Amino acid sequence: MRTGQAKIRVLIADDEKNLARVLKTELAREGHSTEVASDGREALEKLKEQEFDVLILDLKMPKLGGMDILKEVKKKWVLPPEVIILTGHGTIPTAVEAIKLGAYTYITKPCKTAEVNLLVKKAYEKQQILRENLYLKTRLGQEKPFPEIVTGSAKIRDILQMLVRIAPTDSPVLITGESGTGKELIAKAIHQHSKRADKPFLVINCGALQESILESELFGHEKGAFTGAHSAKLGLFEVADKGTLLLDEIGEISQAMQLKLLRVIETGKFFRVGSTRERQVDVRVLSATNRDLQEMVQGGKFREDLYYRVNVIPIHVPPLRERPEDVPLLTRHFLHVFAPLGKKSVSSDATNVLSRYYWPGNVRELQHVIRRALILSPKDQIEPEDLPLDLQVNRASTGAVTSSGSLSTLGDVERQHILRVLEQVKGHRGQAAQILGIDPKTLYRKLLTYRIDIPEPPGRH
Repeated sequence: MRTGQAKIRVLIADDEKNLARVLKTELAREGHSTEVASDGREALEKLKEQEFDVLILDLKMPKLGGMDILKEVKKKWVLPPEVIILTGHGTIPTAVEAIKLGAYTYITKPCKTAEVNLLVKKAYEKQQILRENLYLKTRLGQEKPFPEIVTGSAKIRDILQMLVRIAPTDSPVLITGESGTGKELIAKAIHQHSKRADKPFLVINCGALQESILESELFGHEKGAFTGAHSAKLGLFEVADKGTLLLDEIGEISQAMQLKLLRVIETGKFFRVGSTRERQVDVRVLSATNRDLQEMVQGGKFREDLYYRVNVIPIHVPPLRERPEDVPLLTRHFLHVFAPLGKKSVSSDATNVLSRYYWPGNVRELQHVIRRALILSPKDQIEPEDLPLDLQVNRASTGAVTSSGSLSTLGDVERQHILRVLEQVKGHRGQAAQILGIDPKTLYRKLLTYRIDIPEPPGRH
């Protein structure tokens, strides 16, 4: 979200207020983002609340000393800020000890602001090198660029080639496609292969929350901001600072929330709910939707300026029915994932049924189908009759053949499937209806229609 030279985010912790104010002013004049803490405890709270690149730390402060803060930061932060120690002549030996504990350097008081600014820049450069090394370590040992994505589809491979180019950038990406196609997996792959891979990757479903709750989740709130706000809360933009945030189902948000999102995406600045203090973050924003945002823009339901902000790089994930070659590969993948439920294979007939199915729920539906078949199949191999009713009906509509060699009707397939499920649950109609995915009243009508008379066990009505 930032353009040009990155702002170095500096926390100055010193109980000498005049010195701290001068340093803050001069560093801000150099274009850095600065915060001030008047004692050690306040400094630690600020460090826990937000990210800083460089910490200018006075050794002697009330409540908590500089050495204590240094030890805490080096112990608990994965990538801690570089620490510049402020010290008087009488505490130089302690400052040297601080360097042994991991501080970048020390500077004695009184100090020149130009010298402090130069040290801040050098400390930041060191931290960026450490960040890059950490990123590279996450990439070692990968045999292929995106091992987490299982595909044999040329369409998906084209997307993966695009990801190689766009992942290292900070450009916003709009991922479109039907529900269950794997949009979140694409977003996660972008993050994992970016320079932000060592920072958080967070996801929020914008369509699942009320507007007031969504605002609090994204931007956080202050204590007492509304009824029930008993303490301050960080929003996802703050938690994801220096990382990536995926706004799933972005097409579901209100016009008012669209305006607030536009501002934070453009400037990186926002306010917590109930706060007058402006905050700034560095977050790469990815968006996903199963809706046509361009059509929504034309209909006045989605802001045109926000659309162009989030749609810098568009990626469309095709539905599973347009890449049937992926069905056998994904089937084997899910058999491996759910192996703890039972190690089973899938027969060629069942694979054919899976490959011919329309898959309105896409990859997510296939995942659920394989998981359920592993649980319900009584054999070591999953057969067509172990698959859900929807797939059975689809198979019958294309000309399913019975064991006697004659074509079965839809009614025959449905009746046999209901009987199998009832046998598996020992006649429990509630469980059978749940497995079949239909209302118990619908199941009761079908039992009458197909003249199925399997009494329920005592005490299960």
